[in-house]
Amino acid sequence: MGYDPKNPLIVQSDRSMLLEVDNPRYEGARDCLGRFAELEKSPEHIHTYRISPLSLWNAAAAGLGADRILEWLGAFSKYPVPENVAVDIRDYIGKYGKLKLVKVGEELHLISEDRLLLEEVARSAVVSRHLEGRTPGGDLIVKAGARGLVKQALIKVNYPVEDLAGYLDGAALGVDLVPGDRFRLRHYQENAARSFHAGGRVEGGTGVVVLPCGAGKTIVGMAVMSLVKTHTLILTTGRTAVGQWKRELCEKTSLTEAEVGEYTSELKEIKPVTVTTYQILTYRKSKVDAFVHFGLFAEGDWGLIIYDEVHLLPAPVFRATADIQARRRLGLTATLVREDGREDDVFSLVGPKKYDIPWKELETQGWIAAASCIEVRVDLDKALKGKYALAAQRGKFRIASENPRKAEVVRRILEMHPEDRVLIIGAYVGQVKLFARILGAPLITGQTPQIERDRLYASFRCGDIRLLIVSKVANFAIDLPDASVAIQVSGTFGSRQEEAQRLGRILRPKSDGGQAWFYSVVSRSTRDQEFAVKRQLFLTEQGYSYRIVDASELKTDRVAPGGRRP
Repeated sequence: MGYDPKNPLIVQSDRSMLLEVDNPRYEGARDCLGRFAELEKSPEHIHTYRISPLSLWNAAAAGLGADRILEWLGAFSKYPVPENVAVDIRDYIGKYGKLKLVKVGEELHLISEDRLLLEEVARSAVVSRHLEGRTPGGDLIVKAGARGLVKQALIKVNYPVEDLAGYLDGAALGVDLVPGDRFRLRHYQENAARSFHAGGRVEGGTGVVVLPCGAGKTIVGMAVMSLVKTHTLILTTGRTAVGQWKRELCEKTSLTEAEVGEYTSELKEIKPVTVTTYQILTYRKSKVDAFVHFGLFAEGDWGLIIYDEVHLLPAPVFRATADIQARRRLGLTATLVREDGREDDVFSLVGPKKYDIPWKELETQGWIAAASCIEVRVDLDKALKGKYALAAQRGKFRIASENPRKAEVVRRILEMHPEDRVLIIGAYVGQVKLFARILGAPLITGQTPQIERDRLYASFRCGDIRLLIVSKVANFAIDLPDASVAIQVSGTFGSRQEEAQRLGRILRPKSDGGQAWFYSVVSRSTRDQEFAVKRQLFLTEQGYSYRIVDASELKTDRVAPGGRRP
């Protein structure tokens, strides 16, 4: 289908794209754009996307070609696609893999059929420092130990390299998935694992799998382990996540407890499969001291390293990752968005996106719960408005985030969901402590001892408690399958990755087949509302619509907004 004025999309010469929401073809266009473009703005009627080099390189690495992208743009566009945009798309897609890293004997060579391109990158100051000469045939020789560094440098000069240098096998480990009544590998989990592994070919072995929270990223990791069958190091976000990985590995694979180790502040076990945290790896006594536990990367004969929640990978771990490019590396995440802008380092050091699937597609298939997203706006009282007006920008955000009027809104929402298991999530410890006192509910913060966290999570899972108040510690890797309502009372500025994680806390399919409800309580006409708009970009990317209601519109007769019973 060619361009048509009735279509929803306008492609502009600066590589931005405007998408009409109130158009019958909106959803089809949105799902296609999400494969190769980035969402920048999502007001009610017109959404703005942008094509970037990195978005195109991720698309190329996932097997999407320029012809297909241009076919989609032509099918959904009102007007002809500007010629310069078509040229840029072909150019950037064509750059991926034009340079390749290969192993020749003990040397690492940078090769290309384009000899002028090799000459160009050899003359680049940021690349040449990682080279040590040429072969007689003109290929570039990479310095020993600089495999990761040269990949970082090449992406900075807009030439993402395809790494075909292969990987160490690591120590062999017979690990298989053990399907049973509680577990069957889903089709998309198998597809994700096989996309990463690529049949054991050299183009497999590194990359990122993007799946929503609740869709079983841990199982994808275990499926990959069953394909590569090697000693594995797993990095995750905290002690609770370490426990969950160990439990899942022992329940769903042929591994025994004797083969799965925990490397944390409490235990320092190194076993064929070792699970540790980013925090322990980045521990050092002072800013000038070495990282105490970085040696873990070399202590085991790892054939695979799994980066859970790879979008949170701390900057120091990038350094270690640059040094271990001979190990297979799997990143697992719900979103490739990083708040520090280092998405290109994830691409070059962990690997490109190998698998992605729209959240709404999994919802339609019943693999994650259907979710309604509702923003509830509440005013500041008169006295607080004066304090807000005089505060600095950061102070304004905190005042608005901790608006005391949010407590009454939360009470109303709880009345609407009397039988559901509810998480109240906030960014400020003082605020969540206040909610715990007001509501008489248990609280988990960063200061809560691990044993108490585990007890409260277990009580919530089994239904002994139905209301749990949590700080940011519950943003990541917490398995609470029967949580069906999340009430966000404050967030981390405009963090889209945080929005992904918090929504993900309630997306696991419910035992009763019910849906999930995600509420954000926001102070009207404040910095709180401005940042909420940025966070909601994530919801729009994944196909969720969100209703904006005034606090006065919340029903107190236990009927949820929109007239449907929760």
